[in-house]
Amino acid sequence: MTQEQPQTRTPETAETAETAVPAETAETAPGATAGGAEGAEGTEAEGAEEKPVKQRKNGLYGALSDELAENMKSGWADTERHDLQPLPQAPYAAERRAALSARFPGERLVIPAGNLKVRANDTEYPFRPSSDYAYLTGDQTEDGVLVLEPVTTGDGTPGHEATAYLLPRSDRTNGEFWLSGQGELWVGRRNSLTENEKLLGLPVKDVRTLTEHLAEAAGPVRLLRGYDAAVDKALDDKVTGERDEEFRVFLSEMRLVKDEFEIAELEYACESTARGFEDVVKILDRAEATSERYIEGTFFLRARVEGNDVGYSSICASGPHATTLHWVRNDGAVRSGELLLLDAGVETRNLYTADVTRTLPIDGTYTPLQRRIYDAVYEAQEAGIAAVRPGAAYRDFHDASQRVLAAKLIEWGLLQVEDVDKVLELGLQRRWTLHGTGHMLGIDVHDCAAARTEEYVGGTLRAGMCLTVEPGLYFQADDLTVPEEYRGIGVRIEDDILVTEDGCRNLSDGLPRQADEVEAWMARVRA
Repeated sequence: MTQEQPQTRTPETAETAETAVPAETAETAPGATAGGAEGAEGTEAEGAEEKPVKQRKNGLYGALSDELAENMKSGWADTERHDLQPLPQAPYAAERRAALSARFPGERLVIPAGNLKVRANDTEYPFRPSSDYAYLTGDQTEDGVLVLEPVTTGDGTPGHEATAYLLPRSDRTNGEFWLSGQGELWVGRRNSLTENEKLLGLPVKDVRTLTEHLAEAAGPVRLLRGYDAAVDKALDDKVTGERDEEFRVFLSEMRLVKDEFEIAELEYACESTARGFEDVVKILDRAEATSERYIEGTFFLRARVEGNDVGYSSICASGPHATTLHWVRNDGAVRSGELLLLDAGVETRNLYTADVTRTLPIDGTYTPLQRRIYDAVYEAQEAGIAAVRPGAAYRDFHDASQRVLAAKLIEWGLLQVEDVDKVLELGLQRRWTLHGTGHMLGIDVHDCAAARTEEYVGGTLRAGMCLTVEPGLYFQADDLTVPEEYRGIGVRIEDDILVTEDGCRNLSDGLPRQADEVEAWMARVRA
């Protein structure tokens, strides 16, 4: 749903890394450097290259006095946490790493989390790690890198030793914690390396030593490219595009079948999303007095309170905006008598997202024409969901939904070709339905996107896969090939469907879909 933003800074492992001070501070403090050692003792950062803390231009303070620098070094309590337990995701992440290890014996595997990215000037976007890194570690911190080093196990079989390379605590002895823009007094406390070892259940080392280590490494390497410029540079002469693409594809295909942890996350994401949709229904009168932005903000509140964020930019499309598939400007009017197409999903704190769409009558009641179009989409979705089962071709649910829509368009006289098969062969229905009927869902809203075609859209459904079923009809406001009363109406219904051993389960069935049920639900929620 979104694109990556430009990189704001390389990680502290990069030779060119500098840490800008985000507010009025001094020139480099006596002895002060960025990326200092961990804790007061600094024992965990030995060998890490330290960089001067750079002053922000136009700061109000001049040179930092020796007295202040010395004062800031001491008088801080020990905050190390000693009673930590592994994250619930840790054993699942270990199993995933084991599967990755088995696929690439004898090769060094490098998966970066990514770096902060600039929003404007010296402010950054909220950080979200690369999905593959989060999937394999459970960690969500910037600049982290997972490295699987090839080893030979005790019985002589090849394996890997996994290590997470992370930033340590801000140093309290060299000034980094209060002079650096990423120091603890500016952006909050980081876990110590020891704390992260307990949480993640794997060895953790200082990431500032990593690029030198990688540059000296011998043997075959595979890298998840494009997330960390310093790591990419360190491995530039050791990797190939073909091998790295094969690695990226395998990482994507690993996620096709969800484990128990992932299914539970998706269930919660759908439950929370349903509550967010109820929140929106309750405030539609206030949205009418303002704009679609009120709807967007209302759903976002639920996502931030119960999860990490929205899983993608919410589509809060009222009236003719519903005919724009990814309407994310959300600045239009909300009017009684029109429809609201709300496509939104809560992303959990472990980064799994729902992806649900409902098309709601803003005043609570569908007009006859709105209901006719809505019912056609509902019928198409029912046909699609019925086709989801283990052993079925992935394309079956799409084909089943499209067949219903094509038949409806013929019935309404919008298509002159009266043979459904011919319509589908020529794709004529796509003028008004445009998009595919679904996609894989998981830690990405469009999950497993790098998987091979023969394993994804050309593949077979298996228990544990999760996908959306989301047919739609969209009649553009300027489409002269349809009767005027159709123009400006867009309808999509989308649910998150888990493939089970004997069929499928609708994870988002907490929200009604059938038109009468939608109207009754809205009346009840607004009462």
